[in-house]
Amino acid sequence: MSNSISKDFKFFSLLRFALPTMIMMIFMSLYTIVDGIFISRLLGTDALSASNIVYPVISIILAVGIMLSTGGSALIAKKLGEGKEKEAREDFSFLIFISFLFGVVILFLGNIFIYPIVRALGATDILLPYCVNYLSISLFLAPATMLQVMFQTFFVTAGKPLIGLILTISGGIANMVLDYLFMGPFHMGISGAALATGIGQLIPAVIGLFYFFFTRHSLYITKPVFRFQVIKQSCLNGSSEMVTNLSCAIVTYLFNVTMLKFLGEPGVAAITIVLYGQFLFNALYMGFSMGVAPVISYNHGSQNLSLLKRIFKICIGFISISSVIITSVALVSSPFIVEIFTPAGTDTYTIAKTGFFLFSINYIFAGINIFSSSMFTAFSDGKVSALISFVRTFVLIVLNIILLPYIIGVNGVWLAVPMAEFMTLFLSVYFFYKKRTIYHY
Repeated sequence: MSNSISKDFKFFSLLRFALPTMIMMIFMSLYTIVDGIFISRLLGTDALSASNIVYPVISIILAVGIMLSTGGSALIAKKLGEGKEKEAREDFSFLIFISFLFGVVILFLGNIFIYPIVRALGATDILLPYCVNYLSISLFLAPATMLQVMFQTFFVTAGKPLIGLILTISGGIANMVLDYLFMGPFHMGISGAALATGIGQLIPAVIGLFYFFFTRHSLYITKPVFRFQVIKQSCLNGSSEMVTNLSCAIVTYLFNVTMLKFLGEPGVAAITIVLYGQFLFNALYMGFSMGVAPVISYNHGSQNLSLLKRIFKICIGFISISSVIITSVALVSSPFIVEIFTPAGTDTYTIAKTGFFLFSINYIFAGINIFSSSMFTAFSDGKVSALISFVRTFVLIVLNIILLPYIIGVNGVWLAVPMAEFMTLFLSVYFFYKKRTIYHY
């Protein structure tokens, strides 16, 4: 097994190990945000609203990919820690095949039913052409999306997080450059935005395939062996991450229809800007949690309990300090971030400026909740992980989106997520305490 995952970690060495994944997640969020900036500035806020209207479909694709990758990673890292390398490689190859197959199925079904899907998501007559053009191209590149998500996680499991980072940065830079070219000089409209994003995902997907096919380190693609238990365990272990993304799809839909009701298309554009901000500020928490998860899984598998306790303390300390910093930055920078997307003085700017500030309160609580779910996934405790994610990203947000706007008006939309994160914090702390004697952290 690669020494990088089995070393005697202390604060800075653990942070160095997780850093490539953290940078990767931040960079991914940045190039997602750049998509939004180019769409808003070059095509207008109606096009920006349309990209958010169809996002639930893309979120579902990501949900399945993240479920298989994170759940499978915990299973495979544990087997590597137990010395079952041949079995780990067979399971890895099988999961790669299943993820690609899912992408192909979504490609065909999504395009066949694209018009009823877009209408069901709430597209108005103004937004319909934008929605169909953007979603159609995104669906054609669904297999690449699936593979990219898988390789992001498994490069970390293989002890090669830097390669994953380099590929993600390469895809991101390509996406940004192509965004400008396709929507600017080539005048391809919102189709250009979708194509640029797809090509950005295709780069790490293709190179990742070549890497895992032709290298012979701890983890590589071999002849897959069908084991139903691998699919079952991967889905169970990764169910919390899947729930997070499925919930994101439903919550995005509820945000969109609520904003259409209160403030029309400018309101949808405003919530889109705020959610782009969430991509950025949660990326550090997610990157850190993803980065340390294979280390937790490995030491759980090898029963190195003293190191497991040290890693847990380091993680809690890092998340607590970074939460204060991130929340402060988000609150102070809210008007500047909004103005990057839309000029000051517009209806969208006025709505989004207030919303961004109120929404940013959630970041003080979100870090611990994201880490707690990820940690229990790393322990292969999919039930607890899924429960935390389900309550955090679905139950409480949906309840708050439904109730708060009718109590305090449109500000209730912005405060739905901060309230949900605050309430989930109690659940995370409860399971930290309850499970400490089982996993010995």
